[in-house]
Amino acid sequence: MISDVAAPSAPEGSSRLITRPFVMVMLAGFAYFVAVGAMMPVLPRYVKGELDGGGLQVGLTGTAFAVSAALCRPWIGRVGDMYGRRILAVGGAALGGVSIMAYGLAGTLPVLLAARLFTGAGEAAFFTGCVTANQDLAPANRRGEAASYYSVSLYGGLAVGPALGETLFKATNYTTVFVVFGLCSLVAALVGLAIPIGNTVAHPPKSDWLHRAALWPGIVLALGLVPLVAYNSFLPLYADSVGFADVGPVLAVYAGLIFTIRIFGARLPDKVGWRKTTVAALAGVASGVGILGLWGSSAAIWIGSITLALGMSLLYPALLTAVMDATPDTERTRAVATFTLFFDVSTGLGAALVGGVVSVGNERSGFVVAGLCAAVGLVALRALRDRIGRPAPAA
Repeated sequence: MISDVAAPSAPEGSSRLITRPFVMVMLAGFAYFVAVGAMMPVLPRYVKGELDGGGLQVGLTGTAFAVSAALCRPWIGRVGDMYGRRILAVGGAALGGVSIMAYGLAGTLPVLLAARLFTGAGEAAFFTGCVTANQDLAPANRRGEAASYYSVSLYGGLAVGPALGETLFKATNYTTVFVVFGLCSLVAALVGLAIPIGNTVAHPPKSDWLHRAALWPGIVLALGLVPLVAYNSFLPLYADSVGFADVGPVLAVYAGLIFTIRIFGARLPDKVGWRKTTVAALAGVASGVGILGLWGSSAAIWIGSITLALGMSLLYPALLTAVMDATPDTERTRAVATFTLFFDVSTGLGAALVGGVVSVGNERSGFVVAGLCAAVGLVALRALRDRIGRPAPAA
């Protein structure tokens, strides 16, 4: 039983991408991830300063967020296919906003962790709903471009949010920060009311909690993201070991390249093809961290960071395009939920793997192992060439 409500997708044969609903999806994403980004510099201080926590307790706040997001995604995918994308975007942003405001009421770490569980569930719902709506609204030949543009709104929010959170915290206090950015997330929920519902189906298959068309691309994505996990976690320590004084300008160049390529090179996955783009992206991320691991110098930081940025800017849009090519309209939310689950898998397992290697070796050995993970992704992409980007056989 299929229902088409509120202009669920781009008209057949249309090449127009930038429409009012498309812009509203991007605005909602920007507002929500401003709130998420604002928590980055503030929440660790809150745990340490107000709740008397240490490094382990700070880490647990991130773990609670990631675990709840990962566990909720399969269920969220079914809800989105049954009731539409809007309910996920609005409900997820609302849940995120209320839970962020609740941080200020947390007098103990367990209460804060409970609130973080709700924030993670809200993020999973919001992100899945918005990404699916973004793909609904894109013509078939511009899906990679649409994914790139939405990621710009996401990373734009994450770029602006920390500075806003830091500034507001220095001028006020924790409670004000949590209330203001909780309200920012609620603004995203209001904007989300303009997001189309999309195609829905009354009874998704109960056996398909994880969508088969997204499993293999998700595994390749997870392998390709391990270098990013290593880079974010250990670049400052690596820089200290080679006598590099300030990584701030390097990180600014890295972020600038990501934004530039995802804006001006947004159509590369559509024009070149998702497969060739993915190969180039994996080669870039593997080479980037490989340079850091095999060439210990200040020059390696610049060259490795630039190479990593070139690859990382294309990996997610290309693989999402492959997922959408193999997914019927009425199953998109489950496919997106399954695909994005591998962000959480890569963050959790990748951090444990690289961290373990660094603990017995050093940062350079961690970068080498991360590069090998991306190389394994290349091998997997080749081995699974008949299973990625093609519709799965009917059950």
